[in-house]
Amino acid sequence: MSVQEHSFDEKTILVSKTDLQGHITYANQNFIKISGFSEKELIGKPHNIVRHPQMPAVVFKLLWNNLKNGEEINAYVINSTKDGGFYWVLANVTPSFNSEGKVIGYHSARRKPTKEALNVIKPLYNELLQIEKSSGIDASQKRLNEILQEKGCDYDEFVFSI
Repeated sequence: MSVQEHSFDEKTILVSKTDLQGHITYANQNFIKISGFSEKELIGKPHNIVRHPQMPAVVFKLLWNNLKNGEEINAYVINSTKDGGFYWVLANVTPSFNSEGKVIGYHSARRKPTKEALNVIKPLYNELLQIEKSSGIDASQKRLNEILQEKGCDYDEFVFSI
């Protein structure tokens, strides 16, 4: 049985919101549809319900570090679907603030990535994942930092450069 890649239209935006612990508090119909889960199956669950095993942990580490510092981040992410398939997104993840400026959760809006960007991201993520499996997340972080230093940019700038 082959694993199916799911896709969506360039105009479609997948949206979800989480609490501070990463539990889903909102998912729009586009996100529900592509994930294959019902709204009931998603709300209250950790967002990693859609985490794909081919996603390098170092990217999530970077994402959470940014969010905990009150900063947004843009990242390419491969997600799993309920049926065992997957889909790629370009995610913009931002902290949500209350009127006093305190972070109360997180908001993610995702678009369809370009094929050109995925041609760059897929081999990079495969390399980082292999490093994580053999040497751990710190080694993967070191390699990602080396790549970004060679390119003279941070991860967010790298994402928008491809």
